[in-house]
Amino acid sequence: MATWEYQALDSGGKNVSGSIEAGSSEEAIQSLRGQGLFPTTVTEEGAGAKGGLFSRGGKKGSKKGSKDKGAKGGKDGKKKGGMEINIRLPSIGRVKTKTLTQFTRQLSTLQDAGLPLLRSLQILEQQQKPGLMKTTLTNVNEEVEAGSSLSDAFAKSPRAFDRLYVKMVAAGELGGVLDVILQRLANFMEKAQRLKSRIKGAMIYPAVVIFIAVVIVTGIMYFVIPKFQQIFLDFKIELPGITLLLMDASTWVAGTDQVIPGWAVILVAPIIVFVTVKLLRRTKHGRAAFDWLLLKIPVMGMLVRKTTVARFTRTLGTLVSAGVPILEAINITRDTCGNWVYERALQGVHDSIREGETFAEPLREAKVCDGIVVNMIDVGEETGDLDVMLSKIADNYDEEVDVAVGSMLSLLEPLLICVLGGIVGTIVLALFMPLVTMIQDISGGK
Repeated sequence: MATWEYQALDSGGKNVSGSIEAGSSEEAIQSLRGQGLFPTTVTEEGAGAKGGLFSRGGKKGSKKGSKDKGAKGGKDGKKKGGMEINIRLPSIGRVKTKTLTQFTRQLSTLQDAGLPLLRSLQILEQQQKPGLMKTTLTNVNEEVEAGSSLSDAFAKSPRAFDRLYVKMVAAGELGGVLDVILQRLANFMEKAQRLKSRIKGAMIYPAVVIFIAVVIVTGIMYFVIPKFQQIFLDFKIELPGITLLLMDASTWVAGTDQVIPGWAVILVAPIIVFVTVKLLRRTKHGRAAFDWLLLKIPVMGMLVRKTTVARFTRTLGTLVSAGVPILEAINITRDTCGNWVYERALQGVHDSIREGETFAEPLREAKVCDGIVVNMIDVGEETGDLDVMLSKIADNYDEEVDVAVGSMLSLLEPLLICVLGGIVGTIVLALFMPLVTMIQDISGGK
């Protein structure tokens, strides 16, 4: 039997080292793990660094081991420097979804590797750039080190971890499958972010076209039309109704005889509308009315409906598969679905299940989902595979959202061209009609 030197972490995440006798590195690793240690490097005595082995299955990993030791040494080095300075940035805003998803994926990988939780959090904290996420992980590390559970530590940082995230982590801790739950949570966040990005991407093109069109038309009204108006006044031409309307619009935009010029109204109006909508959505009745009207808008309403169904089915399916109690899962889904109409429907589902009735019937009565959605949920209830059915519904609706976004863009492009062409044609017609009359009068005078 050979003698193996090892570096390992104990259950508290502290670095320990020593030697052990075993026939192979695999046997040494198994023996250490049986003692409750997590070996980071195992080298045969006298073999040097080349014999370094990482703990998982005896795979070579001196590089990983050295990184782990370097990270630990870096943390200890801060403490040995005499006076420790702990600077925390203020918690402003929220952690970006991309950053949180990456953290979740990395934490899942470290937990799957068997690394102690506290050590995993310390490693991920060291990798973060200065900012809200690093400050949050510092707070989480302190809470976990003080004896709090991971879900309780996350719950104290709502700017990074929402209720859905905390409940899923709590379910993973309770069931002893934290790595699996974190992996599902990362998948869920990636799919939700991908859907949101597709919707935003689809809105960029029409928004940019409309903005440029408004700027150009406003510029024509402010700079060009007044010059034509002066020409027409000098020649004392009788102007047709469409030209008079254009002149009045130009006068309003220029605002020469107004307290608030029209160009200022055009500039400020979008901001006023945005702020008004935000304030209305903060009230219960305003939010209910706005969400209901949003679902009634042609094309847009269909897109919102499909997006909301995809979101709430994926959220609920993820929670149910994680082992969160069904009533709690429905409450979380209701609070995160993003539309008042569906919140009310899910509240009806919650009340129905609490009284011992079915999931599908309240959704069928609310008429907020297509028949196929209700039927698939009904089948999922009967077979006991509700989470699987909900995930399938979400995947199907994700694909339908892709098709709907493509169709909407195909419809918007010719529609925008027609509207802009109509505006430009109207301006040209309104200006050329008096010019033709003026030319005829000059020709007749000669």
